Amino acid sequence: MKVLVPIKRVIDYNVKVRVRTDGSGVDLNNIKMSMNPFDEIAVEEAIRLKEAGKVEEVVAVSIGIEKSQETLRTALAMGVDRAILIVAADDVHTDIEPLSVAKILKAVVDDEEPNLVLAGKQAIDNDMNATGQMLAALLGWSQATFASGIEIEQDSALVTREVDGGLQVVSVPLPTIITVDLRLNEPRYPSLPNIIKAKRKPMDVKTASDLGVSVEPRLQIIKTEEPATRTAGIMVSSVDELVEKLEETGVV
Repeated sequence: MKVLVPIKRVIDYNVKVRVRTDGSGVDLNNIKMSMNPFDEIAVEEAIRLKEAGKVEEVVAVSIGIEKSQETLRTALAMGVDRAILIVAADDVHTDIEPLSVAKILKAVVDDEEPNLVLAGKQAIDNDMNATGQMLAALLGWSQATFASGIEIEQDSALVTREVDGGLQVVSVPLPTIITVDLRLNEPRYPSLPNIIKAKRKPMDVKTASDLGVSVEPRLQIIKTEEPATRTAGIMVSSVDELVEKLEETGVV
């Protein structure tokens, strides 16, 4: 059984995002980049499935600029067997839209023929939460989203999903697409020996045009603005004063 894990290079979640002075987008100059946290969880789960004897091979794929190979090397150091880089942009500020990503991933799936695609539920830079669902539609595969638990059976996967009312358990036939949520696992830190080994693991490099997919954007960003600064709160001395302030703001 083979698992394919799409991963994305994003601004590190510990970094405070800054907007360009001209409002054309987010400033990425000299900014620390890392693997999308949800994708990191997907990588960890794929590796755990391999360690449990459920999976024979784990393949990571990233779509973007050439520097995305750094993110792929992190996945290889975690325990992924090999990687595929699809160069689809030259500018770090170019974000490939979900439908284009899904079409590229479909081409990779057609070539690699995995039994399972494990992906993060969304990327923390655009929060689209669409690529996994679009890929399932293009492939005609079953899908399960927001997974907080995964059990692989002979010809199906038992997925525990986080929903508004609690937890839902569904069974989906293989091959399938599963997008993972935060509480599925805690990703490991790559060890130094594995980081060294990762440099020798295979990484194929292709382009979007090699796969016959256009990445021409369909959306246009008109302007990017930082959220308005929140005003400081105030201290009240009594319940009556609290009610008065709430009435002034229209809450009560």
